Amino acid sequence: MTAAEGSVRIDSWIWSVRLTKTRSAAAAACRAGHVRINGERAKPAAPVRSGDEVRLRHSGRERIVVVKRLVRKRVGAPVAAECFVDNSPPPPPPEYAAPAARRERGAGRPTKRERRDLERLRGRGTADRD
Repeated sequence: MTAAEGSVRIDSWIWSVRLTKTRSAAAAACRAGHVRINGERAKPAAPVRSGDEVRLRHSGRERIVVVKRLVRKRVGAPVAAECFVDNSPPPPPPEYAAPAARRERGAGRPTKRERRDLERLRGRGTADRD
C-alpha cells in the first residue's frame, strides 16, 4: 500500500487520503491553482514526498496537511488519517455562515425582483443594476 519509491503524484495522494472525493476533482484543483506543496503551486503530476506541507482549498475552506506516509491507492478512512498531520484551522461556526434565502413552500417561481434580491444577498448581483 505504501509507495515503493520516495514520491507520489499529488493528485493521486490527495485522492488516496480522502481529501477529495475523486482523483479528477483533485487534478482539477491542482490545475486551478488550489493546491500548493511547500508554498509552490502544484500541477497534478507534481511529486509529493514525506514531510511536505500540502495546502488545499476545497469546499470553501483551506486544508493544511503535512505528509507522514505516501500511499498510491485509495485507503480506508482510519488508515488515511494516519497518512497526514492535519494543521488546518477549524471551520467557522455555523452562526457566522451567510444566511440561506428561504422561500415559502408552494410560492412558485420567484419574480424578477425577488431573484435580483436573492442574488444581491448571495453576493452575485452587480452593483450597476437597479
